[in-house]
Amino acid sequence: MMAATVVIHPASRYNSPVPITRKQLVFFVLGGFFLTNAILGELTGGKLFAMPALDLGLFRLPSVVLSIGVIPWPVVFITTDLINEYFGKPGVRKLTFLAVGMISYSFAILFAAIYVPTWDKSPVTYEQFHAVFGQSMWIIVGSLTAFLLSQFVDVVVFHIVKNRTGRRLLWLRATGSTFISQLVDTSVVGFIAFVIPGKLTFDDFLTVATGNYLYKVLIAIGITPLIYIAHGAIDRFLEADTGAAPQAVVSAE
Repeated sequence: MMAATVVIHPASRYNSPVPITRKQLVFFVLGGFFLTNAILGELTGGKLFAMPALDLGLFRLPSVVLSIGVIPWPVVFITTDLINEYFGKPGVRKLTFLAVGMISYSFAILFAAIYVPTWDKSPVTYEQFHAVFGQSMWIIVGSLTAFLLSQFVDVVVFHIVKNRTGRRLLWLRATGSTFISQLVDTSVVGFIAFVIPGKLTFDDFLTVATGNYLYKVLIAIGITPLIYIAHGAIDRFLEADTGAAPQAVVSAE
């Protein structure tokens, strides 16, 4: 008697639900915060505000004009470092390319929306919509280029420090990578967006860029405790899934 042969249709394997591991869930959540805040930073970056001078005792920071993007971008710093910590270079690289694609897609949709005729009773006029979302091409090019370069610099510096310190000194690799990557980000976006098109002289650009960078450094230092809090929460979350020490579930390069 011949044994019965069960033929499974190739497509049927895709119909079964695939369980999501806790580590995958961590990546989804971190990636969600990363993408959302990166897009928000780009879309709201056109609004500027004046930061008053700060007297810190040992030194005094002058009053500078900052982009409102300083609100969402610290979240990008935190999630970049956490993704770096748990998923390494491949994780950050994938999300960085995805973010650039999604930001480009968002700007394309907004540019198309600008040219859709506005209803005469629309509460948001054409002029208002264009003023907010019709950013110049140089700003977009500069912003995306700076974001891409700074993310890769952040990854390289983070792992150079991590390879020397292991799992110790999280604050050093987190703040150190941010210090250097934001120097690249601030320099590139300002030079492409304002110096190349002739909106600022090089000296004025250096003045604005220096002030912006100093405030970004202060923000990076200020959010360091949040990185430790999130790191501890993720470790406990992953331990609950495996019962093993965090080192056993954290991917290594």
